[in-house]
Amino acid sequence: MTPTENDPRVRLKHWLATGEARLLPLTLTQRELWENSPVPPGDPANHICATIEIRGAFSFDLCEEALRAVVARQEALRTSFLSGKGKAAQVVRVNAEAVLRCRDIESVDLLEEAMASAFSEPFDMVRGPLYRVEMLRVAADHHVLALVFHHAIADGWTLGVFVEDFTSAYVLALRQSGRAVSKIRGLREALPAVGLSYSGWAALERSRWQAPEIERHAAYWKQRLAGSKLFFESGGGDSPQPLLKRVASLPPETFESARSLAHHAGVTLFSALLTAFQVALYRWRGVRDVVLGTPHANRGRPGVRDTMGYFAGVVPLRVCLDPGMPFASTLVRNHSQAVEDFAYAMPFAELAEAVGQPPGPCRHPVFDVRFALQNHPVPDIELPGISTRLRTRATGTSRFDIGCELTEDGGSLEVVWLYRPTVVKAGDVVQLDRLLQEVLADAGKNPEFCPAQAPTD
Repeated sequence: MTPTENDPRVRLKHWLATGEARLLPLTLTQRELWENSPVPPGDPANHICATIEIRGAFSFDLCEEALRAVVARQEALRTSFLSGKGKAAQVVRVNAEAVLRCRDIESVDLLEEAMASAFSEPFDMVRGPLYRVEMLRVAADHHVLALVFHHAIADGWTLGVFVEDFTSAYVLALRQSGRAVSKIRGLREALPAVGLSYSGWAALERSRWQAPEIERHAAYWKQRLAGSKLFFESGGGDSPQPLLKRVASLPPETFESARSLAHHAGVTLFSALLTAFQVALYRWRGVRDVVLGTPHANRGRPGVRDTMGYFAGVVPLRVCLDPGMPFASTLVRNHSQAVEDFAYAMPFAELAEAVGQPPGPCRHPVFDVRFALQNHPVPDIELPGISTRLRTRATGTSRFDIGCELTEDGGSLEVVWLYRPTVVKAGDVVQLDRLLQEVLADAGKNPEFCPAQAPTD
């Protein structure tokens, strides 16, 4: 290939001229990464990562064939980005090769290092692709698929869509290879076109968010966030740093107690956990007024359940604690307010502009604490003669100072703490995790307890 042919802009001009690619504006959700994130779009902070550990006979060739089918179905996997003099734009190709890498790992002890390198390797935003599927082969019957997606083409829900598409396509490839495979529960018999493409959804969203609708929602957030402050008074430096992670879990009895508490109060599990987190923050730092950033799926339109792409929005939840108010009353109030906040969810770039809070050096505007209950659908993986285990991975550079992400794991709740080490120390995270569990224990024993009371021993 000559240097001219290797020039991505020359290649782009050829694609556009021949109809091989379309140039589209950023979606409203993608704009947040370019306009409001404290780190550059190409930073590994924007990677969504997962692993699938596979025990049993697994074929690289069939894996590649399955990936080829998913790439053909999902235009997000055929998307890259062009940064021009004005605003960035999407480059969506009609066809693209499936890129699957494979490497042998000498021992299980080297798996974490291999996965870390796959997760942290930056993407070429112009050349693409903006996904990475790497087969790490430990033994003939032991593989790990490292999955990495750039946030501009994916969100948490997208991970579940990819897993379902890929697994269905792998089973179809098995059948086409002549192997007898019985029907697998929950998997598709074919991979038809998605109901609504990501670019089609984006066009509908742009038609919805015209000036009157933006102004109506912006007025709400101007009032709602007036006088709010970041949780941490000062940042942790002017350069991106790797996030550190601590994984804990709520015991099954505590998790069941939280579920029961939410049920009897007539609120969601999210609201119960949010309120417990709010009280834990108060007991940790004595801060009563906190703005938390939380994701919402943003998939209300018909036809997008099986579409890969960055749909998820960000909603700032402002929780103001009265330490003398019983926990149960705080819970009901928080739930009611969260329902209203979600009802006024809007594109975050427009929200940040409306409230006049641009991002600072390595700091997100509006909030610096993230709270998320990850309950988007991720299907169980069933393959004939193979056992699998899917795990999401939190990696990257900080886009916030501390985050609490909760994911249901069987009968318990996994708690992943992400923190910026120049702002939050490891001991602080241990303390905050302990406080969260204490608050949930207190609420389970007596929902009428007041946050101002000393925690139980």
